[in-house]
Formats: sequence, structure tokens, C-alpha cells
Amino acid sequence: MNKEFYRENRETLYQSVEKNSLVILFGGHAPKRSNDENYEFYANRNFLYLTNAEQENTVLMTAVYENDVEEYLYILPPDDMAERWTGRRLKPAEIEELSGITNTRYVDAFMDSLWTYLRVKGITKVYLDFDKLDAKEPDTESYRLAKYIQKEFPFVQIKNLQDYLRAQRTIKKPCEIEALRKAEEITGEAIVAMMKASKPGMYEYQYKAEFDYVLAQHGVLMSGFPSIISAGDNNFCIHYYDYRGQAKDGDMILNDVGARWNHEINDVSRGWPCNGRFNEKQKLLYQCAYNTSEHMFQILKPGIPMQEVDKMIREYCYEQLHAAGVCESYEEIGTYMWHGGAHHIGFDVHDVVSRNIETAPGMVFCVDVGIYHEEWGIGFRLEDNCLITEDGCENLSAAIPRTIEEIETIMNNR
Repeated sequence: MNKEFYRENRETLYQSVEKNSLVILFGGHAPKRSNDENYEFYANRNFLYLTNAEQENTVLMTAVYENDVEEYLYILPPDDMAERWTGRRLKPAEIEELSGITNTRYVDAFMDSLWTYLRVKGITKVYLDFDKLDAKEPDTESYRLAKYIQKEFPFVQIKNLQDYLRAQRTIKKPCEIEALRKAEEITGEAIVAMMKASKPGMYEYQYKAEFDYVLAQHGVLMSGFPSIISAGDNNFCIHYYDYRGQAKDGDMILNDVGARWNHEINDVSRGWPCNGRFNEKQKLLYQCAYNTSEHMFQILKPGIPMQEVDKMIREYCYEQLHAAGVCESYEEIGTYMWHGGAHHIGFDVHDVVSRNIETAPGMVFCVDVGIYHEEWGIGFRLEDNCLITEDGCENLSAAIPRTIEEIETIMNNR
């Protein structure tokens, strides 16, 4: 994506909010890990969606008037010693090239600018990005600034940007879809590498090394999200990150992985027997998942309530499991299907989208069919990325081996 993408994102947001208001978003900062060590910095995704600036302690503040906007990015000042230790800081010319923002100030001036807008220029509304999913989460800069404004400027209305940004991020632009296609291509190559390397006795961290190596060869130095790669009984932990298990002959390998390309993240799951040959029970369950996935890609189209998609997946998979003699009644489906079957992807792997929506062209979400049969010791998921088109849908990850025949052919011709 080029700077026009980010400029258009900001313009759309400014057109949505009320006039005579401030729009403020924070890039965030790296949290402390231990002693004098911090975790790696990961920019706030809404901030990134608007600015393309991956620089911590950076702030976007825009005054939106009736016929004009005043847009500033507040950045870290040059500091030779700090940059010697932690790397270069973005300069104004780089900011303009990345985001199209032409006005920059140093972050030390942010509070003075805020005071001027609220006390001198008569701004009466401030929009902030309130993104907590749980009230117990620590306050971020947006929450702390809201408390400060309420105390010092009680006449100012505090408003939330979340609904506006969710609406924008729900529908992907063509350049975003192209970035996702590239992420699918890289992810597919990495999954095939894991399949080809797979064998009994292989450790989960060795599978992960195969995946990470392929990504790095494409310049992708961080996966789209923490990779879930497990073997055997470890497959019964839905979000498993230990990587120290060892595949025994006949174990299924579960992976739930993705790449990041131009900030867009995909999310694909494949499962296979570590020895390259599905046994009869594995075939039976995998075919149920595959049939369900194929059915969904045949029927998904614009106009379906998103909350119904997960229900449709579960109901069809139940029919498959029932026909296979695995599940006697629909009330038992929770024994074998443990999680939802559809979530959006994009700048976040679980992307923020509008609530209570219907499928529409430009949406991209996962069709995730997970089956877990603890008695048989078989757990896996088949997860693909669905792009809603004008009259149907497209499986963006269809080229990544997904049938029993495709997987066995790759694993036994290496």
C-alpha cells in the first residue's frame, strides 16, 4: 500500500466525525518485559491503519473543522545517543513518504497543542480510540488522556472512534486484498515446507523452524500472529505455543499460522499425519471437515448475517459427523467442535469490524472447521480465508494443499 491508501483512510474518518472536534490516536509503546528490557514494539493497529508509522511514542492529532482540517503527527525528536542504542527515528520527510502527512511536530509539544485547541481555539469534542475488550485491562494512553481532559476541560465531550474505524476496516480495498494474496502465497509455501519435512519423531519447534525460515526468505521477519503448531495430544489445546512436543508415528500435526504482508495478516490452518498417511479414522474426520469447508465456499455470498455463518458451519459439520456415525445428535456437537468458525482478518488476525453485519463484497474472513475427537486422539482444523465477491465468494487460500490426496501426494513425493 502507498501513502494514498493511508491518506484516504484518514480522510474517510475525518468525514465521519462531528465538526469542531479533535481526532487523537496513539501509536503506543513497547511494554516492559523485565528489568531494563522491553518487549518488541507493536504499533496500535488503528493508528497504523491511518498513518503507516511504526514508531513508538507517536501521536496523530487532527482538528476537524467545517471546511478544513489541521493534521499533525507528533514524533520523537532526533537523539543521537538514543538512536545509537535503539535505532533511527522517523524524520519528517520519511513520515510524508509513508503516510502523506506533511505537518509534524515533536511529541514534547503535544500537550501544549492540546491545551491550545481546547482553551484557545474552542474545540468542544475529542475523539479517542477506546479499544478495551475487558475493563480489567490496564489503561492505555487514550484512557489516561480522557481522564485528564475530563478533569481539566469538563466542558469537552469525549467520544469513541471505535465504531467509525470498525466500519472502515470491515471492507477491504483492492490493495489490501492484493496484500492478502501475497500473504497467502508465502504462507502456502511455508506450510508445504512443513509437510515435506514432516516425519515421526520431529519436534514441534522443528516444524516452526521450517515455517519461520520460509517467511524470512521473503523478508517477513515476524509471523502474522504467534504460530500455533502442535502434535498429538497437544492439538487439544486450541491456542498452544509451547513447541516442545514430539510427533509420534501416526500423530496428527495441527498448525494455525499466517504471514504479514503490507500489514495485512492472513490465517490458515492445515492438519496432516506426521508420517504422511491418513489412517481410516483420520480420513473419516478430515473428510467431514473438508466437506463442510467446501459447502461453505459454495454458498457464501453477500447478504448473509455474519452471526449465522458460524451456525451454518456447525450445522453442516454436524450432518457430516452424524452421517459418519460419530455424532448422534446436534446437542453433542460441542463435544467435537470447540470454537467459532468465522472471524475477520486484516490489520489484526482477529480484525475489528462492525457489529451485527451482513456479508458484503470486500469482506475477508476465515472459514474455520475444527474437529477434536479426544477418544480417538485426533484433533485438527481446516481453516481458509474467504473473500466475499459481488455474487459469491473466493477461497484465497485454495492453492494451499487441503484435500487428503493433495497432502499425501506432497508428503510422499519429497
